[in-house]
Amino acid sequence: MSDMQLTDKQTLRERARKNVEEGAVTEGYSANREEILRLLNESLATEWVCVLRYKRHYFMATGIKAHVAAQEFLEHATQEMEHADKLAERIVQLGGEPEFNPDLLSKNSHAQYVAGKNLKEMVYEDLVAERIAVDSYREIIQYIGDKDPTTRRIFEEILAQEEEHADDMADLLKGL
Repeated sequence: MSDMQLTDKQTLRERARKNVEEGAVTEGYSANREEILRLLNESLATEWVCVLRYKRHYFMATGIKAHVAAQEFLEHATQEMEHADKLAERIVQLGGEPEFNPDLLSKNSHAQYVAGKNLKEMVYEDLVAERIAVDSYREIIQYIGDKDPTTRRIFEEILAQEEEHADDMADLLKGL
C-alpha cells in the first residue's frame, strides 16, 4: 500500500475552479509542459515523415514480392497517421499547437525520409525508421515516468505498434 493521502473533495472542487481556462492541465500536472509539448511535436513530425515514406513505398513497390510489401506499407501508413492524430490531440489537450508545417516536419522528425531505390532498400529504410521510433519512444516513456500518465500511455500504445511494424519489416526483409 502507498503512504499517499488522497485529497479531500472540497479541496478537489476548489482546485478545479482555479485556472479553469487551462482545461485538462490541472494543478496536479507535474511534468514540464513545454518539454512534453516539444517531445509530442517531434513525435508528430516523426509519424508524418513515416506516413509519407510508407505512402511513397506503397505506390513505388515493384517486383515479385511487391504486392505483399505494398499492402504492408499501406497498412503501416494508415496506422502511422492514427498515431499522428493521437499525438496532435494530446498536444491540444495540453494547451499546445500541433506543428504541421511541412518545412519543419523533416527537421523535427526523429526518423529520416529515405526513399529507397528498390523494394529491398524501401523495406530496409522502413525498418531503420521503425527502430528509431522504438528507441525514441521508449526513452520518452522513461523520461515521462509518472509525471504525465496520459501522455505516457499514448506513447506506450504507439510503441507497441511500432515494435510490430519493425517486426513486420524485419520479416519482409528476410524474404527479399
